[in-house]
Amino acid sequence: MSKYRHIQEEAYEANMQLPKLGLVLFTFGNVSAADRELGVFAIKPSGVPYEDLTVDSMVIVDFDGNTVEGNLRPSSDTKTHAVLYKHWDKIGGIVHTHSTYATSWAQAQRDIPIYGTTHADHNTVDIPCAPPMSDEMIQGNYEYETGFQIMDYLKEKGMSYEEVEMVLVGNHAPFTWGKTAKKAVYNSAVLEEVARMAYLTEQIRGDVPRLQDSLIKKHFERKHGPDSYYGQ
Repeated sequence: MSKYRHIQEEAYEANMQLPKLGLVLFTFGNVSAADRELGVFAIKPSGVPYEDLTVDSMVIVDFDGNTVEGNLRPSSDTKTHAVLYKHWDKIGGIVHTHSTYATSWAQAQRDIPIYGTTHADHNTVDIPCAPPMSDEMIQGNYEYETGFQIMDYLKEKGMSYEEVEMVLVGNHAPFTWGKTAKKAVYNSAVLEEVARMAYLTEQIRGDVPRLQDSLIKKHFERKHGPDSYYGQ
């Protein structure tokens, strides 16, 4: 059995969650799962329908984007995953989708405002939308540069990737990450639902105010703070 089997299984299971959660259509998305000690990640093969995926079809790639094991081409977004893994050493899973509502905010080039406690349960800030990439970045090593667009924008906003585990890339779509592939998928589903709620909220009331700071603090800290009391 391959020494990479554990991350192939993790990546496969995570990828199969995307259609179940309504986050992908056809082949619009991918999940990867990393092994830090081995310096590699497993990722969905490019253009293969989800119903045709198997554990063995997950491609093993190193943090420079080179294929290590596998007969299929890895996802076209592989270099973006590789850049993030190489520079963010606390993450173990990455998800990229073109889910409807999150992608719509990305196409509108807007951060998703924090309007309610559902959002505050997961983030204390607006979900950031990085600007559309420059012509030079697009015409160059596009997928590689996408990783830097994400990292540079979070840095510019003073945000830590360990605290904000989701981002939109302007005119493109969302990326999420986490300590595991499972957590990254969870974050992708949360992002899509928060994006949908924010869109509907603005349809109901155009001048809706941002959530008050006390509610943001309360809802985030009861789940994630030092004295958290949510759950068992």
